Amino acid sequence: MIKHADSKSASDETISYPPVNECRCPRCSRPEDYPDKQLHHQLNLLLSRLSEQQRRWVAAYEANRLGWGGMKLASLITGLSRTTIMHGQRELDKELKGRPSRRARVPGGGRHPKLTEAELKRLEDLLSEGPAAYGWQNTLWTAKRVAHVIREQLGKDLCIDSVRKVLNERLGWTLQKPALQSRDRDEDEITRWKTEEFARIRTEARHRHAYLAFIDESGFMLAPTLRRTYAPSGHAPVVKVTDPHGRISIIGAITLSPECQQVNLTFQLSADNANFNGQSIAVFLRLLYERVRNPITVIWDSVRIHTAQPVADYLSANRQIVSEPFPANASELNPADGIWSYIKYGRLPNYTPVDLSELRNTVTTELERLQKEPHLLRAFIRRTKLNVE
Repeated sequence: MIKHADSKSASDETISYPPVNECRCPRCSRPEDYPDKQLHHQLNLLLSRLSEQQRRWVAAYEANRLGWGGMKLASLITGLSRTTIMHGQRELDKELKGRPSRRARVPGGGRHPKLTEAELKRLEDLLSEGPAAYGWQNTLWTAKRVAHVIREQLGKDLCIDSVRKVLNERLGWTLQKPALQSRDRDEDEITRWKTEEFARIRTEARHRHAYLAFIDESGFMLAPTLRRTYAPSGHAPVVKVTDPHGRISIIGAITLSPECQQVNLTFQLSADNANFNGQSIAVFLRLLYERVRNPITVIWDSVRIHTAQPVADYLSANRQIVSEPFPANASELNPADGIWSYIKYGRLPNYTPVDLSELRNTVTTELERLQKEPHLLRAFIRRTKLNVE
């Protein structure tokens, strides 16, 4: 059996009602009962469910009905200003001509944007030139700087909040952290590598029935990766660090099977405050081959530890592993770089472990969790836009 009382209470919990104005007329303000007190409450209840223009019409009608002094009394009852009620009276006198029946504003009504579409397009072109074109030495656009450009180039004086709305809502700009790139970066060579070299690497690996292994190293420190967090105004959070230089180096490899059906993660942590060297890289390659048990094409950066003598000796002794370099200064091509970004910025920002033992356990847990999330590993590969199929 359905209980209507229960249904009503459930409905009341899910439906939010607008606030009802409390009458402030002299008689309703008295503690004793007054015959019109309930009527005034019902009038305000009705107004709370009406649109803005409908509220002023009803208040104007009530003011007219009350006669002399009605506007003041209607204002006290409804909480609407006398100006608003006078506006409604004028509209009633004109038989509501020109007023829409299904919307609160007439077509074209409301506040017009401070920048026209032509000015908005001009602003976008101006900002695309970069801050240096307007005398600033760094590549930083702030709302204050954009307001300066609008004032100097477009002759419009916008407040900072209005500038932010223009940037966010009309241009679709957002606050973003710039990506660092080397000045020695060769864009043409990187493009050639992606289209020609990687196609060759992928084809040769398939002929050998070899796994692709994208390898990279990174370090995790006791000093955290800081990200903005919500906090009470004027009370910036404080994170305390035991040893800002304490670190653990990690090497990781994302492996992709020849048919691209299997993707896995293999990793190894160094000793506390130790760096990887040629010998430890050779040890990791041996671990990787033991895990894969198939031919491997290793793709990694051309850094010194990857070409060290222990690595060269191991590769010459194990012909099942082929080494291929990424182009210089192109870390965005390495899917393994996504491992570190995901953990540092996505999972452990503002994390301050007490010591390296706690840091080691936490990072190991995060890497083991990634091993069980192949869809994330595939996302790291897709981010590089390399054609692995």
